[in-house]
Amino acid sequence: STKVIVLVCLQTLKRPSWRPPNYVFAPVWTGLYCGMGYASYLVWRDGGGLEGAARLPLALYSSQLALNWAWSPIFFGAHSLKWGLVDITLLWLNVAACIFTFHQVNKTAGLVLVPYLGWLTIASALNYVIWRDNPDKQD
Repeated sequence: STKVIVLVCLQTLKRPSWRPPNYVFAPVWTGLYCGMGYASYLVWRDGGGLEGAARLPLALYSSQLALNWAWSPIFFGAHSLKWGLVDITLLWLNVAACIFTFHQVNKTAGLVLVPYLGWLTIASALNYVIWRDNPDKQD
């Protein structure tokens, strides 16, 4: 089946020794999504919703969610290491802009997103190293 092929392809990728263990991902992402939700609520509340100062920060927030959600189908579904790297790079830049604009509306909201950017930094480096070390798997 397709799932078996995907698993075999992923298991054959050369991955760096510093890659976090699989059991870390679910609790980290759960915490990050809770923080993202809380931060977006603070910006929406203090920035006047979509009609006030929160408009741009929440637009950035929405676009970072789309980029975040797109990464897994690109990297795992399409097996595209290169386009996964492009996506996560755009995501990192978007989240940095989100932090900046959130902080202008509510300082706590901006700070709550900093761990997310830290995690994306690790994930981006991991995506890059996997792309670099697996030239035979590139599209």
